[in-house]
Amino acid sequence: MKKTLLSTALLALATFVAAPAVQAKDWKTVTIGLEGAYAPWNLTKPDGTMDGYEIDLANDLCARMKVECKFIAQDWDGMIAGLNAGKFDVIMDAMSITPEREEQIAFSRPYAQTPAGFAGLKSSDLAKMEGTGTTVTLTGDAAHDKPTVDILRKALTGKTIGIQTATVYTDFVKKNFGDIATITEYKTAPEHDLDVTAGRIDVAFDDDTYFTSAFAQPGNDQMTLVGPQIAGVIWGKGIGPGFRKSDADLRDMWDKAIGEAIADGTVKKLSLKWFKLDVTPASGS
Repeated sequence: MKKTLLSTALLALATFVAAPAVQAKDWKTVTIGLEGAYAPWNLTKPDGTMDGYEIDLANDLCARMKVECKFIAQDWDGMIAGLNAGKFDVIMDAMSITPEREEQIAFSRPYAQTPAGFAGLKSSDLAKMEGTGTTVTLTGDAAHDKPTVDILRKALTGKTIGIQTATVYTDFVKKNFGDIATITEYKTAPEHDLDVTAGRIDVAFDDDTYFTSAFAQPGNDQMTLVGPQIAGVIWGKGIGPGFRKSDADLRDMWDKAIGEAIADGTVKKLSLKWFKLDVTPASGS
């Protein structure tokens, strides 16, 4: 009996010793998930290929890391689930880095910081809303943010606000205006633009860089930014790529590559190309 137990123990020990150590994945190909429908961050051209700021930036980063980039379209509301299910390796879809998302996935350093705000019709009374043409900084602290929020609440009482579902902006709009306005959610951002131009909703809320591009699209030239544009840590640490928490090696590769692209001016160059403004994250982000 003791011999049997000893033999079993030795066999188990040998098996344990012989078991290969877990090795970090040798990344040669990286699949990137994005909507392909959030211009100018990412978009799908008539021939089916993708283009935009994040496509250009991803190609630059992958060249620095000496890996092949592949892109896959994914609905926004399934982005994190798709990543964690292994459908792709990285999210690059104008995703703000927030504590809630950091509980589910990991992020490297951000590659953009942008303000957001409301857009409505040039012909509407909201086009003259107080604060239009200015930028304010919100922190998420109710006392600090109250003066700006109160101005917006006064102007938007009784109005209908459109917002893309499950974005960093969704909670902000619902929390601050859900009791005084009707909130309509959309699967994609272009859908809320259609309803603004058709007069079915009064305003939409989204990233400024998105609206700058959207206004140039056919039928959207009657839209304009209304009210103050909102910047600050209320939107999180910035916009960055998301990774599975188990892929720390891949995250570190991207962190290094993004740092290089910021340092040599590539991020600034690409943001000026696509947004006509510099969205380079502030130092220390």
